[in-house]
Amino acid sequence: MIKHLEKEADFSKEIASGKVLVDFYADWCGPCQMLSPVIEQLDKEMEIKVIKIDVDSLPGIAREFRVMAIPTLLLFENGKMVKRETAYMPIEHLRRFVS
Repeated sequence: MIKHLEKEADFSKEIASGKVLVDFYADWCGPCQMLSPVIEQLDKEMEIKVIKIDVDSLPGIAREFRVMAIPTLLLFENGKMVKRETAYMPIEHLRRFVS
């Protein structure tokens, strides 16, 4: 399930349980646009929650996690960040990242 986060206040609740992939992106970002269909493919293949965060709309979360470049992907397990990757990645790499 892919969800676009609309309020910073909802972030903690969204990552609190299970495995959650967080995608920091911007509409104007070319590599982000390339990564989007890869994330959609992953969403169809695996049971993982995906949260997309537009860094222009919700800059506070990006600052909190020191997101300096996009796309940046963070993987959370039960509220704790366990992995971080910046830049486009092909589906094979993304599968390994979330496993």
